[in-house]
Amino acid sequence: MKQLPISVILSGIFLFIIALWVLLPHVFAPHALSQNLELSNLPPGTDGHWLGTDTLGRDVMQLLIAGSRSALVGPIAIALGSLLIGLTFGNLAGWFGGWIDRIISAYADLTLSMPSMLLAIAAAGIIGGGYWVSVFIMIILYSPTDVRLVRAAVLQQKSKPYIESTLLMKLKPFHILTKHIFPNISSIVFVNFFLNIAYGLVSMSSLSFLGLGVGPGDADWGRQLSDGRQYLFENPSLAIGAGLLIILTAVSINVIGNYATEREELDNLRGKRTKRL
Repeated sequence: MKQLPISVILSGIFLFIIALWVLLPHVFAPHALSQNLELSNLPPGTDGHWLGTDTLGRDVMQLLIAGSRSALVGPIAIALGSLLIGLTFGNLAGWFGGWIDRIISAYADLTLSMPSMLLAIAAAGIIGGGYWVSVFIMIILYSPTDVRLVRAAVLQQKSKPYIESTLLMKLKPFHILTKHIFPNISSIVFVNFFLNIAYGLVSMSSLSFLGLGVGPGDADWGRQLSDGRQYLFENPSLAIGAGLLIILTAVSINVIGNYATEREELDNLRGKRTKRL
């Protein structure tokens, strides 16, 4: 058995710790939102606060742990929503073509031609912001990339001999798309899925940084990054800690996603060679 690369091992350990924070914030950060103005802006290491406190006297380390939930739940929802839309409309456009393809492609091209972050900021501001409003907006903005990706992959598979065999057998389109085409495009789809989680993390953190994601006072990495920039000299850990977690989480997700996809492609290639032999 081939040994895992050190980058994959480290990324897996890091994401496992983050997952524990997301699932069990009450265990690792039971007093994350407890305020004590007498302890505001303490430097790291003071009175048992490893990373100090913020302006409201809340422990920075516990805030970072509690903020992992809002930092990751939204991006995962964005990636899943975008994936479902991409698979649905991408399969329709690639398989049936014609006016269905023209309408779906026009939607994808129109959305992709717009500056996504500026559109998200404007939409969140007009609708009224809020965490799940921002998630919904980002799903709509991320989905065209998935639609075009799936459409292109389906078109590529559609012309291959094995699809012609399924047509001769008079199998239904849904069966062909799910049982025959999807296994052959799944690696591409899931690479983009992991990328969307990483991009969604950065996008949601950016909206929170601008005050359009979570509410004031809530635990969130983007919000902490915004709040901490004003106190870089009093307690730099508030901003630096949140920034490092955003970067390391995004990088770790990409590392795991790329490795899993490479392994799947290698296994598929070995399977094809075995069948030929």
